[in-house]
Amino acid sequence: MLDLIQYLEHAVSAGASDLFFVAGGPVSVKLEGHIRPVADDKLLPPDTKELISQIYALAQRPMDQYEQTGDDDFSFAVSGLARFRVNAYKQRNSLAAVVRVVSFDIPQWERIHIPSQVMDLADTPHGLILFTGTAGSGKSTTQACLIDRINRTRDCHIITLEDPIEFLHRNQRSIVSQREIAIDTVDYLSALRACLRQAPDVILLGEMRDPETIRTAITAAETGHTIIATLHTNGAVNSIDRIIDSFSSSHQAQMRVQLATVLQTVVSQQMVPDKNGNMIPAFEVMHINNAIRSMIRDNKNHQINNAITAGRSEGMITMDQSLLNLYRQGHITRDTALLYAEHPEQLQRQL
Repeated sequence: MLDLIQYLEHAVSAGASDLFFVAGGPVSVKLEGHIRPVADDKLLPPDTKELISQIYALAQRPMDQYEQTGDDDFSFAVSGLARFRVNAYKQRNSLAAVVRVVSFDIPQWERIHIPSQVMDLADTPHGLILFTGTAGSGKSTTQACLIDRINRTRDCHIITLEDPIEFLHRNQRSIVSQREIAIDTVDYLSALRACLRQAPDVILLGEMRDPETIRTAITAAETGHTIIATLHTNGAVNSIDRIIDSFSSSHQAQMRVQLATVLQTVVSQQMVPDKNGNMIPAFEVMHINNAIRSMIRDNKNHQINNAITAGRSEGMITMDQSLLNLYRQGHITRDTALLYAEHPEQLQRQL
């Protein structure tokens, strides 16, 4: 019998980010961005079915939805080991799963190289803060560190809406209510509308997926709440474009005005390999000043990158400047900086 717990223990002890159960190949882990097999034997469809059945048993979760739809997203914990986020799916008429390893403890932000200007967002009294980046770019970890800072330093009610819950927060100075989509509530929009009646000060919104959720989040930010939300986009300008373009042309002008009013900061991040083969985050940080508010209102988003470059004294930093700093600090190589740069020709001149 294949032992799921042994595979989970191996993933945690190796420091892997993900564990793969897919028929046709061996059980594998993702370690520092590279796929590594755990065993020599290839999994057959009955093997993946057995392993995934064990996952559902550990999570005490029925398999009905998974068997009907072919997709399921949930999390579970193993006492003394770690929390795990699971995406179970079907492929080639067999069961498969990717298991993300989530530490019980929220990491110390200094150790994982989150800059202080990101952590200082914990003091934002109201408005919209966006965290953007592709899947696996570390957004959830950065947000967890920020929520932890708020929890430890402010007296407020924090509500998180997540799909699924990854990091667990214990009440410190704040009260933290964590709601999991599809378990504690129906969907993001319903949960967001409901939580506005739950005396929140800070709302963490796992993802802004549709115009109605975006509109409700912006309205909540207008009424004095701090909204911390996620978008799967690269860069501040693309994030603003994504929000505006999700609305019909007749509503875009109004949304530009509202967004320019409530948006406080956009943090965009990506993971890059350091000299030791570990992954390290690089950040773009855009704080909204009067000039950028005018650019958003007047649909002059193409000018925003220049404003970020000029706003260094206000704590802003471009992605390329972040990569340049990592290179100068000896964390990454010159080639890595150029490979992940938004404007490699300009960065090469600076290097």
